[in-house]
Amino acid sequence: MHWMLILFVRKMLFLAIAFASFAFMLRSPLVLAQEQETNSTIRLRVLSYNIHHGRGTDGKIDLDRLANVIRSVDPDLVAVQEVDQNTRRNGMVNQVETLAVQTSLHGKFAKQIDYDGGEYGQAVLSKYPIESLEVHWLPGDPIRERRIVGVAEILIHKTRLRFATTHLHHSRADLREKQATELNRLLACGSTPVIIAGDFNAKPASLAMQTLQAKWRIATTESMHTFPARSPNRQLDYVAMYPANSWRIVESEVLDEPVASDHRPLLVEIELETHSGSLPK
Repeated sequence: MHWMLILFVRKMLFLAIAFASFAFMLRSPLVLAQEQETNSTIRLRVLSYNIHHGRGTDGKIDLDRLANVIRSVDPDLVAVQEVDQNTRRNGMVNQVETLAVQTSLHGKFAKQIDYDGGEYGQAVLSKYPIESLEVHWLPGDPIRERRIVGVAEILIHKTRLRFATTHLHHSRADLREKQATELNRLLACGSTPVIIAGDFNAKPASLAMQTLQAKWRIATTESMHTFPARSPNRQLDYVAMYPANSWRIVESEVLDEPVASDHRPLLVEIELETHSGSLPK
């Protein structure tokens, strides 16, 4: 009887192991799917471009040329500065609508000031539909050109992020520092991932950039010269990401384009690690 009991126990143990293995094989595709949903990576190509209202270093206003530059690098998101909307100097052309059509991207304009019979400001272009765009004023001299940040809400592969374009003060370091502090207050908070790009008019070692680096990951790890376009000798254009530890820099480059604008465009490829299948708030 003792040996029969041993055989019975061994048989039950074998069946239990076999059943557990079979159950694991049935569940493992679901588990893998859940892991992919809750821990995935989004890779984005982001371009920052000050287009000088379409005027190149040859003195010609040519939106076709600018659109070709943008199209050539197949960006997911583009932050554009110095944009004209229906101004006399540009023949009353809606530059955002024109660039959006020519690049097959969605486009939104962020008005900064009234200018020359129309408007002047910045824009966002995106492969993905732009749900909304808000304009926030930054500290500045009310007598001169006011500075803004245009913030777009965009849904990318079930993840909602904010993509911002800005153009900081060109001559006063004290105003750039105040503007950087305000950008931190407005955007570097909460759990929603944020990308900000634009013409910061600041050198990498400046106090304004140090203020931003306290909250953001700058997508260029060394100085990458973007201005002046014909013979660049300093970096004024940047892409930065928040939260800093959620992003990885894949690569970054300054495009070899000396004519289409007085700035060269900055292209970065970055990755966002998402940890939830639900949308960030």
